[in-house]
Amino acid sequence: MSRSIDLNADIGEHDGKDYSRDTAILDVVSSANIACGKHAGSLEVMRRTVALAYERGVSIGAHPGYPDREGFGRRELDLPPDEIVDSFQKQVDNMIACCEAEGARLRYVKPHGALYNRAAKDEKLASLLATCIWTIDKSLVMLALSGGALERASRARGLATAGEAFVDRGYLTDGTLVPRDQPGAIIDDSQFVAGRAVDLANGVVRSIDGNKIAISAQSLCVHGDGARALETVKIARAALESAGFTISPFAA
Repeated sequence: MSRSIDLNADIGEHDGKDYSRDTAILDVVSSANIACGKHAGSLEVMRRTVALAYERGVSIGAHPGYPDREGFGRRELDLPPDEIVDSFQKQVDNMIACCEAEGARLRYVKPHGALYNRAAKDEKLASLLATCIWTIDKSLVMLALSGGALERASRARGLATAGEAFVDRGYLTDGTLVPRDQPGAIIDDSQFVAGRAVDLANGVVRSIDGNKIAISAQSLCVHGDGARALETVKIARAALESAGFTISPFAA
C-alpha cells in the first residue's frame, strides 16, 4: 500500500537571478517555502516564485525569518518577542498579498533559520507565533520541527500543524538540529541522503552520536540554497518513491 509524504524546499532566497534553479526544484517538490523578503528575496521575487509554484500545483508556504539579510536569517539576534511577532506578521501578510495577486492561495507558514530554531525551543515565542497565525488566518497550517515547541503550541492553539524533518541536516539526540557551525550539521552525501529520507518517512532518524530517535514527520525538507540542492531533492524523491511513498503536499 502506498503511503504519502510531503517533500518541501526553501526557495525564493535570491535577488531575482536564480529563477531557473527555483523552477527546477519546483518541478520535483510538492511544497515550497518562499522567503518573505527579510532574510532574503523581495516582493518581486515572492510574487514571481508564487506564480511558478502555482503553475505547477505546488503548495505555497510563507517562510518568514529574522530581518537579517547579512546573516541570511541564520544568526540568533535575541530580538524581543513583540518585535519578532510584528515582523513575522508583516511578512506573512505580504505573502498573502502576493498570492492573491497571482490568483493563488497561501496554504501554510514555516519560520526560517534562527527564528525556526528559537521557536522550536522557546515556549513563549512559539505560543506568540501560533497566536499570530491564528489571528491572520485560522486555515493556515503551521509547518514546524517535529517534536518542537512551535509544533506543540500550534496544536494547542487549534491550528492544523505538520511536523517537519530534514534530509540534509544532522540531528542531535534530543531531536533538534546540529548547529551549522558544528561537524555533521550539513549532509551532502547522495547515498546518505537517500537513506535518510526513507528512514525519516518511516519515523526514525539516527543522531550524529548514532542514537536511534523516533520522529513523526509529515513533510521532509531540502534546503534550496545548498550547492547540490537540486541533486539532493531529486535523490530524496527517487528514494522515497522507490520505497513506496507517494509525494504529495500536506496542505493542499
